[in-house]
Amino acid sequence: MMTMTSMKIRNEAIITFKKIKKQYVPFMKAGIQSLIAYRMNFFGFVIGGLIYCFVMYYLWKAVFKSSGGNDFMGFSMVDMTLYLFLSSVTNHLTFSSAGDNVGEEIKDGSISMRLIKPVNTDLSYLSNELGGTFMTFIIFALPMIVGIEIYRFFAVGNVMFDWVNFALYLVSVMLAYLISFRVNLCFGFMAFYVKNLWGMNILKNSILKFLSGTLIPLAFMPDTLRKILEYMPFSSMSYTPVMIYMGKYGTNEIIFRIAVQAVWAVLTYALSKLIWFHAVKRLSVQGG
Repeated sequence: MMTMTSMKIRNEAIITFKKIKKQYVPFMKAGIQSLIAYRMNFFGFVIGGLIYCFVMYYLWKAVFKSSGGNDFMGFSMVDMTLYLFLSSVTNHLTFSSAGDNVGEEIKDGSISMRLIKPVNTDLSYLSNELGGTFMTFIIFALPMIVGIEIYRFFAVGNVMFDWVNFALYLVSVMLAYLISFRVNLCFGFMAFYVKNLWGMNILKNSILKFLSGTLIPLAFMPDTLRKILEYMPFSSMSYTPVMIYMGKYGTNEIIFRIAVQAVWAVLTYALSKLIWFHAVKRLSVQGG
């Protein structure tokens, strides 16, 4: 039988859950509605990503052909194709516009309205993005993964899909998204100091694409640089989930890499809170 203390804890947990649901589910619904309302922007973003993948595919195909072999730095052409399209899927799932949203709200003054609402600022941004991320998973990621597996079946001649690796990939993607969200949130908080992040945002995206292994797999980099980057938060945002899905890591390596992601999720959370604590004191909006 449950004790009075355990019943009290359970009831408080239920009340807290209902309160959080009531406060933040509307933000999630707003994220879904925003994606539906601006679906042409979304599809344009997706199509642009696919065109980029095919351009990179033919580029790497030329690299493999010029190397004179079927293997390059431990990757076959099938592996490279899988990596390119999985990176695109992963980048869409872990994409966060939190930094852009914070910057725009500071610039136009609407951040003041968010601050006076009886909700946690971070969670309101997070909830809003999760709605769009869920739709991205259903509309884009799942069909892409099915297409990737069909390609791999015809290229290899066997069913290579692994449910365990897929489940671990999803766990890794969730951690990758949390890291990406916090990194972008930290970047967005810079708007409290510089007001306009447009130019710096382009620089940030370029650096992240390189350091996360999106442009070039980290396995292709010099050993010293690769080992450094694998311990940085950026590799956890794309490279780690993709390598897990592809089966490039053994069991112990997977556990270690996911543990690294979990540590960075905590550290980036703490960093974003620290930056927010100091930056919000400098709030001075333009317009609004």
